[in-house]
Amino acid sequence: MGKFLLDTAKIFLGTLCMALAVNLVYEPMGMVTGGISGLAIVIKELTADMVPGGIPVWLSNIAINLPIFALAYFVKGKRFLGYTFMANIIFTVFLGTLPVVALQEKDYFLAAVTGGVLTGVGLGIVFATGYSTGGTDLLGIILHQWRKEISAPTILFFIDGIVIVTGMFLFGISASIYAILAVFLTSKVMDSILSGLKVGKQIWIVSDSYEEISRKILEELDRGVTCLSGKGMYSGRKRNVLLCVVGRREVVKITRLVRQIDSTAFLILQDASEVMGEGFQKIE
Repeated sequence: MGKFLLDTAKIFLGTLCMALAVNLVYEPMGMVTGGISGLAIVIKELTADMVPGGIPVWLSNIAINLPIFALAYFVKGKRFLGYTFMANIIFTVFLGTLPVVALQEKDYFLAAVTGGVLTGVGLGIVFATGYSTGGTDLLGIILHQWRKEISAPTILFFIDGIVIVTGMFLFGISASIYAILAVFLTSKVMDSILSGLKVGKQIWIVSDSYEEISRKILEELDRGVTCLSGKGMYSGRKRNVLLCVVGRREVVKITRLVRQIDSTAFLILQDASEVMGEGFQKIE
């Protein structure tokens, strides 16, 4: 029950950020960033002469997504949909209830930054639950089932590319360039959020005092240490190498600890972007 409430809260927060990006940046500024919401913006512009104000973005979003979810149900099964359908419904509700007002009046650069960050944060929070909001992501996975020689990301890139190019013809090349900048920022922010959940530092320690160092790490930092056998190719000496993975905040502690024991120790610090297991992110 606790996990359900936490995931639901994350989905609410994530989809709210995404809807804010659409209603306050992309739709009023004519910035088409791909996806079903981008296609919905295109449809609204194309139907402006037929329907007063054009078909609302929220309506096109749910109308296009419903057949995609129906197809996903038959192709991938009920369990696959999980929270994804709920996330899309909540996203659609936010699109329909939040006001459509340009947050950055004609300042496309600030608009791209604002929209990119909002969307990246929103997607990162939603994806952290293990689900998505459907749309072209889900469509890419479905189409990959029939054309397995083409990866789902490639299909997704092709679909989003068509939507962005269509937006370029409708709203101009300037808006499209900033839309592409927003997409770039979205991916960077989203990756930072997702990798930030599992990031750490990998430390290699070469020292003759390896036993004392490893004991101190185990006792004071409560981190596991692995001892590997090595050989210095210049000296020909056999050396023991300690391998330890710690959180970013523990780097200073472990380097200070090593220097106190052996000031001549050789240390290598590396980023570990995917750290899962005991003491870190739980393996799903």
